[in-house]
Amino acid sequence: MKIRILGPAHPYRGGIAKFDEVLAAAFGREGHDVKIINFTLQYPSFLFPGRTQYTRMAVPEGIVIERRINSVNPLNWPVVGREIAREEPELVIPRFWMPFMGPSLGTIVRTIGHRCPHTRIIALADNIVPHEHRPGDRPLTDYFLRQTDAVVYMSDEVGRDLDSFEYKGLRAMSPHPIYDTYGEPVAKAEACAALGLDPESSYVLFFGFIRDYKGLDLLLEAWAMLKARGFTTGRKLLVGGEYYGNKEKYDALIESLGLTDDVIVHDRYIDENQVRNYFGAADLVVQPYKSATQSGVTQVAYHFGVPMVVTRVGGLPEIVPDGRVGYVVDVAPSAIAEAIARFYDENKAEEFRANIAVEKERFSWSALTGTFTRLCGEIRK
Repeated sequence: MKIRILGPAHPYRGGIAKFDEVLAAAFGREGHDVKIINFTLQYPSFLFPGRTQYTRMAVPEGIVIERRINSVNPLNWPVVGREIAREEPELVIPRFWMPFMGPSLGTIVRTIGHRCPHTRIIALADNIVPHEHRPGDRPLTDYFLRQTDAVVYMSDEVGRDLDSFEYKGLRAMSPHPIYDTYGEPVAKAEACAALGLDPESSYVLFFGFIRDYKGLDLLLEAWAMLKARGFTTGRKLLVGGEYYGNKEKYDALIESLGLTDDVIVHDRYIDENQVRNYFGAADLVVQPYKSATQSGVTQVAYHFGVPMVVTRVGGLPEIVPDGRVGYVVDVAPSAIAEAIARFYDENKAEEFRANIAVEKERFSWSALTGTFTRLCGEIRK
């Protein structure tokens, strides 16, 4: 098929951009004609919470990326839609992760649908209801959904959110595939040397953008509980990721809890070629999220074979079988602390790593591409 993916890609950074690139490559390996229609402007700078939207990595090889979409210019959207329609694609996949993108992506695929009626419009939705709510979210999302023939989502939580919109199109759930593009696992000594860490210490990792809903404050409180029990001797909490607001809040919390010497914070965007070092250094990855749909961090942990502690929110329990590859716990510092202690007290590392090697087989990119192919065949135009 001729397939067009609408969403971020290089030179933009972040998990969604990386996902789009890997998805395009997966379709390409199957013999499809694939192109990513990228943004010329993704977010206005004043709306972006990080330091920069752009990556320092080289352009990925073997993927066609064209920058055409301006997210805030309504005159641009029908033009892009007409340009794509002239290519007569069989499948267009708009990537939807926040209501802000509803008007631009919705208008583009609406234009494609009017001019090229045989094209199937199948959205890939990371979220239907955003983690951080803003006025106007619902009508923007509703507008986008009405322009699609089907929606693919990666957790049942997103499917339940889709129900709240009384969506009439087809739908399918396909789990978030494993990120296998960050290189091979590295030994702990090598990883620690690359990061300037003491290889004699044990490390519990919090990884990714630091936003309030991701619950770093809960993990810090849990670590303080463990420290009060003398449990953190020889162990450190490693935080790798850029603050998206409220840095002062976390700095103050670390100080007030007496954790200055216990927490190592690498406050920066972690480049792709450094990701494997963080997971190579870690015994355990903790995702203390207060809300979630699915998470790319779990799939990076699967790739590197690192056990996990996740909270019982959204789709995380669907991805992390409790007691098999890690623990699923309540959204509470005490529950997070008990899971970390149990992992070390019961020496679960070897058992969990062996189970991860088996469990990861269900998260393939071919399963996701196959879901799109199946839906294409089911849509009647």
